[in-house]
Amino acid sequence: MQNSLEHEPKTDKWQFDEEVTDVFDDMLERSIPDYYNMRELVHKLTKKYARPNTVILDLGCSTGGSFKKAISELPDNFFVGIEISEPMRRKAKENFKKFNNVEIINHDLREGLPSYDKNISVILSVLTIQFTPIEYRLNIIKNIYQSLSKGGVFIFVEKVLGETAEIDNTLVKLYYDLKGENGYTQEKIQKKRKSLEGVLVPVTSSWNIELLKKAGFEDIDCFWRYLNFAGYIAVK
Repeated sequence: MQNSLEHEPKTDKWQFDEEVTDVFDDMLERSIPDYYNMRELVHKLTKKYARPNTVILDLGCSTGGSFKKAISELPDNFFVGIEISEPMRRKAKENFKKFNNVEIINHDLREGLPSYDKNISVILSVLTIQFTPIEYRLNIIKNIYQSLSKGGVFIFVEKVLGETAEIDNTLVKLYYDLKGENGYTQEKIQKKRKSLEGVLVPVTSSWNIELLKKAGFEDIDCFWRYLNFAGYIAVK
């Protein structure tokens, strides 16, 4: 795993390019608070709701970290990773080239979800929808709801805003302190923050829950929360 502390963006706006792909796993570990516990909870929920001989769909799979552990433990399932970044997609394909139950595809979530002959029992979105324009998010989540089989689950992790400006400022400060403790300089923290403006657009946790309800989900809860990051489970 390459070290992300030396990564310097090539452009003012954040891109999931070759250089980011090379350091991505290390970047997540240093940048997402309580990262390993979040990943383990996503894995356990995936195993809980996956039905044999069904599809597990990961939206914005990057290098495949969200279902990496599940692939070997759920051999009767078919895993599909959707990723629009070509370097990320290439890395994911390399990671799973030995598995015949994994497909990594290029697809724009704004155009709906791909359909399959098999039912879809689990859909994952781990730090993905936050990168889509807000005006598309409700339709994307509606498509997720419609694509899931009855009893299927949507596992949804996002960076979020605090419910008030005061709380948000406090959470962001603590988050930046954590990134500093993990090796990032204040200069790098602020440079990345600026590059993500207008690219990663978080909303409040209550807004995300409302989107899930408007899409049709009724059985909804927050399964993980750490500072300005939250994970939701929504069962159809």
